[in-house]
Amino acid sequence: MLPKPRYLRAGESALVIEFGDTIDPKIHDQVLALDAAVQQANWDGVTETVPTYRSLMIHFDPRRLTAEALADALAGLDHAYAARQRRRQLWRIPACYDAPHGEDIAEVAALLGLPQARIIGLHLGARYRVYMYGFAPGFTFLGGLPNELTIPRRAVPRPPAPPGSLLIAGGQALIASCAMPTGWYGIGRTPVKMFDPGRERVFLVGIGDEICFDRIDGSAFDALSTAAEAGEFRARHEYLDET
Repeated sequence: MLPKPRYLRAGESALVIEFGDTIDPKIHDQVLALDAAVQQANWDGVTETVPTYRSLMIHFDPRRLTAEALADALAGLDHAYAARQRRRQLWRIPACYDAPHGEDIAEVAALLGLPQARIIGLHLGARYRVYMYGFAPGFTFLGGLPNELTIPRRAVPRPPAPPGSLLIAGGQALIASCAMPTGWYGIGRTPVKMFDPGRERVFLVGIGDEICFDRIDGSAFDALSTAAEAGEFRARHEYLDET
């Protein structure tokens, strides 16, 4: 965690406020608190905010706001109060690790020297925080992967992993929203559509929410996939107790 946030210009129309350089819930809490405060302030000229693992990017219209004026305004915000206004949720995401959905699980088992059942159990037993969306629309980046599942990224990307793939690499976990070549390893798949531009809630899960995975078999995956495509299925969720 940095002694104080760093302000970094990103071209003429964005300012990045960086709180640290590691994946840490305390750092992410600071990012979310600032994001909530900016949203609540509703300043003229601010067009978008983009939270990440360790920083918040604020896009603004340079014809209506300068980076210097924005930085001065940020210093006066009550981050803590704004952060308390948002209720976080815990989502239960169905996950299938059976063939053909756990495409790389045998490879991961060989590389880590663990039984496949142990890999599945570790992935299922963890509770993940949603840190950011990025790289491609709806790619959901998670923290909380057990240390035993830390594996380097591939030297050469593998062929496209299908939508809903549960990917791991570099100590992180990810839910893919669309098919794309990747240097990560696919150990399972969910029928849940994390990103759907035709849905009222385009991004299903909020940044800062938490996720647990519930195991399903191939038959349940097929049935839930059909229901999800028809808009008849969404993952179960509940509000977290903020007290």
